[in-house]
Order: sequence, then structure tokens, then C-alpha cells
Amino acid sequence: MYVAVKGGERAIENAHRLLAHERRGDRDVPEVSLAQISNQLGLAVDRVMTEGSLYDRELAALAIKQARGDMIEAIFLLRAFRATLPRFGSSEPIDTSQMQVRRRVSSTFKDMPGGQVLGPTFDYTHRLLDPELTGESSPEQPAMTDAEPGVMPRVTDILGRDGLIETSPIEDPEKPVGDLTRDALSFPADRDLRLQNLARADEGFLLSLGYSSQRGYGRNHPFAGEIRLGEVEVEFMAEDVGFAVPLGSITLTECQMVNQFKGSDTEAPCFTRGYGLAFGQSERKVMSMALVDRTLRARELGEDIKAPAQDEEFVMSHSDNVQATGFVEHLKLPHYVDFQSELGLLRKLRKEFADANETPVALQEAAE
Repeated sequence: MYVAVKGGERAIENAHRLLAHERRGDRDVPEVSLAQISNQLGLAVDRVMTEGSLYDRELAALAIKQARGDMIEAIFLLRAFRATLPRFGSSEPIDTSQMQVRRRVSSTFKDMPGGQVLGPTFDYTHRLLDPELTGESSPEQPAMTDAEPGVMPRVTDILGRDGLIETSPIEDPEKPVGDLTRDALSFPADRDLRLQNLARADEGFLLSLGYSSQRGYGRNHPFAGEIRLGEVEVEFMAEDVGFAVPLGSITLTECQMVNQFKGSDTEAPCFTRGYGLAFGQSERKVMSMALVDRTLRARELGEDIKAPAQDEEFVMSHSDNVQATGFVEHLKLPHYVDFQSELGLLRKLRKEFADANETPVALQEAAE
């Protein structure tokens, strides 16, 4: 805590009280509840859970409320809380092919097994403000679904059966998975660390990088093979009973990008993959993640690294919004000593400059 100025500690305490007052807002307006935030600001909650690396809707809603709607501050709060939790182990890898799908779209196949399921989306809405939402309550709308939730095959599996897309790498189950929350980041980074970094990365940063790759700053010609939203069961290996037990289900969004193909003298050409996965309904995030995942595979696919989105050190070192916020916002805090030293140096340099430029004039006057 910075208390460098006289009375600084008292000023900071007063700032905290003022913040709490401003957070509450007008007392004549009912206070927003965590249930309201979780249910009516669900996409904000999903983002905070994803970038905060903690699946808990109530805690994410609390963080949003405490942060006054500042998403990055809420993410910071959730990560800080997560760091205090005990760790019992790792869950089993989830199987998204068994997802109970609520939304599923593909831009590569119009007709596919299970069909297109539009689900809840802004994709087909008019971008016009709805005045009906200004009231205290909106009229009840009947629940409508395009299809009953169910298990559906993945589009990439359909392509894979014909060998038209690269196979997913088979990982060694005994090989430990990297953990960015425990170990310092180092380069070159394997794909498990890259995907973990991208999942926690700032959505806006990934969106811009993915957009840049589509505009030619990176070898990328993507098709949205499939975007799916639904519930997936999470299991944990219980050592005392000797088998995996279900812990419950969580809502996930998954994106499989189908990208420009590759081939070699020994392998037939096939499409390449980009992958994205996030908590809740986070379609823009997983699409951006899949785009950047593909560009970051340039090294392993033998492509020239020419664009920022292909440079894993640039992307992974600058993607974390909590770290970026710390570097930027610390400039608001006292730097009096540093600035005074810079100011003193600048004045000394200016004096030396003035003395150096006055000497020729004095010698000329003396000669005359």
C-alpha cells in the first residue's frame, strides 16, 4: 500500500469508504442482487469465470458487483480468491463429443447429423435498442428451442473420417500438463500452455489478433467448422475407489476452426485446426482463441513467422489483462522520487546545452 504522502493512510481509508458509497449508488434504487447479475448479466459472468479461471457463477457475480461492473477488476478479484483455495488434484479430460448441446452452428456444412441448432444468440437480432427493456419487468416470453438438447457428432470428426483434416495429437496420459498459475512462463511453449494462456487472455486482445490474422497478418484462412454450447460432465479420479466419479456438469462453449491446408512429400494435403474452449456462453472469445491458436502453430507447421499474431512470445506475454492492468495502472501511484531524479537530470542537460551554445557567441564578440 502506498502511504508516501503525509496523511496517506487516512486518505486511502477515506477513498475506500467513498468507493463503497459510490458502488452502492442511489439508495432510493433497489440494490442489485447476485442472482440478478448471474441470471440477467450472464455473459459478463461467463467472461469473468473464463478469464478468472474459476467456474463459480455466484463468486463471479459477486466480483462484478464489487468491481462496479469493471470486468478486468472483477477478473482480478476472482483470480485473487482462487489463489487462496486448496488444490485436491486435476479432473479427468472432458469429452465435448458427449456435450448436451443447446446451440450448435457450422459455416462449413448446411446439412449435418443433428442439424443446425440456433439456440440463444444475438446473430440474427436487429441492433436496435429495445424500449420495452426500460420497464421494471418485461413481458414473459414462452421458452422456445430449435431442438431437444442431445449428443451430436462433431463436424471435425466427420472430416477426420475421410482424412480431410489433421488428426488431433494423441497426448501421453503420463505426461504432466503445464500450469501457468504455478510455473513461470517460458519459451518456446507447448500447445497446452498456449491454449491455457489464450483461455485466460483478454477477450479484446484476442479479438484484435484474430482479426489481424484474417486481414493477412498471419497465414490464416479460416472456416468456422463448428461452434457448440452446452453442458459437459466433469469427472475426478477418486484414488480410494479406483475409478472416476462425476462431480457435476458445467456449461462450455467450444469452437473448432477449419483452416488452410498443409501437406508434404509423405502426407496428403489436409485442413489444419484451430481450437477454442471457454466457460459459459463465450462465442466471441472461443472464436478469437481458435484463430490465434492456429496462427501460433506457425512454428510446428513450418510456416514463416512474420506477423504479431504468429509470435508466441509477443502474444503470450501481453495477453493477460490482469498483468497489463498492473503495468498500466501503477502509473497512477506516487512516483515522486523517480520523477524528481529525472527532472534534475533534465535541468542539468539543458544547462549543459545552454552553456555549449553560448561559448561560440562569446568568442565571436571577443574577436570583434
